[in-house]
Amino acid sequence: MKIPNGQQIIEEFEKWSPKYLAMEGDPIGLHVGTLNKKVERVLVTLDVDEAVVDEAISKRAELIIAHHPPIFRPLKNLQTDFPQGRLMEKLIKHDIAVYAAHTNLDVAEGGVNDLLAQALGLQNTDILVQTYEAELVKIAVFVPESHEDQLRDALGKAGAGAIGDYEHCSYTLSGTGRFRPTADADPYIGESGKMEVTEESKIEVVVRKADKDRVIRAMIAAHPYEEVAYDVFTLENKELPMGLGRVGTLSEEMTLRNFAELVKEKLDVPFARMVGNGEDKVKKVAVLGGDGNKYISQAKRSGADVYVTGDMYFHTAQDAQAIGLNIIDPGHHVEKVMIRGVAEYMAKHTKLQCEFIASEVDTEPFRII
Repeated sequence: MKIPNGQQIIEEFEKWSPKYLAMEGDPIGLHVGTLNKKVERVLVTLDVDEAVVDEAISKRAELIIAHHPPIFRPLKNLQTDFPQGRLMEKLIKHDIAVYAAHTNLDVAEGGVNDLLAQALGLQNTDILVQTYEAELVKIAVFVPESHEDQLRDALGKAGAGAIGDYEHCSYTLSGTGRFRPTADADPYIGESGKMEVTEESKIEVVVRKADKDRVIRAMIAAHPYEEVAYDVFTLENKELPMGLGRVGTLSEEMTLRNFAELVKEKLDVPFARMVGNGEDKVKKVAVLGGDGNKYISQAKRSGADVYVTGDMYFHTAQDAQAIGLNIIDPGHHVEKVMIRGVAEYMAKHTKLQCEFIASEVDTEPFRII
């Protein structure tokens, strides 16, 4: 198997965490370097600081996939005697590309918020804040029966036929295809100028509209015919909504104080701030990685007994207290669950000849004294 280039790696990553899931204005994507090169090692990290870059250099990684964008606001300069400029200089000198997946990875199924919910043992989870609902199309393609399995496999690998918790879903009808190649044709079946009758299959798959062009390219590449016959239909039904945060239930009810201790243990943090009476009972939990100040109303409306999120402001905490919403704030850095989560997902779900390395650098800036 050939060593992939950066474009191929990110194409596989974006099948899982596509850019269209990101919140408006979020600076995701390639930040530094080029993806047009061979990549044998990818370092996965929460943040990109100088220690992480040094780690990438020592582990000979050619690409970094980060959750927090290293260039969140436009740079006014790149003076290399200042930290930001020195960081960029080191990346460029060592030809290390940096790609950021931020709120799209928060929203994605199996992404940051699902990883947090899983770590806390939440069951029967649903989204907390809907941010996206995919439009769907149906693609119907005609193929000789000898190639239908090959084509179905290519469609599935490109992301077609994903319905809820199922993938590679399709429907097949058998029929008879008729065509006459012209003198300029180079037919896979038949001869120029002669009417051809062949047994064909019609394969139908549901596709997210945003993925349609990629699926069609994969379909044409895998099809034996010189001219591929296919139809695209717009569907009125929508895919299940997607969004930020998750809401679920604990297997057993516990006190808020005991739950705060559970959060510290499961999310591997040295401290957590608590808003509410420690003896309150907790069963239903809302969780949102990063800064969740804007969503206390949604957490309350979800029926959650407690809202787990980071960077809680003083006055927002007072507002939560006023509406009877308990809060556990374990900090922003709990999003580090994505480091191992992304590395393991990419290693498991792609067949690329590439190593995905979980960063071992601690980028938590706060220390307890």
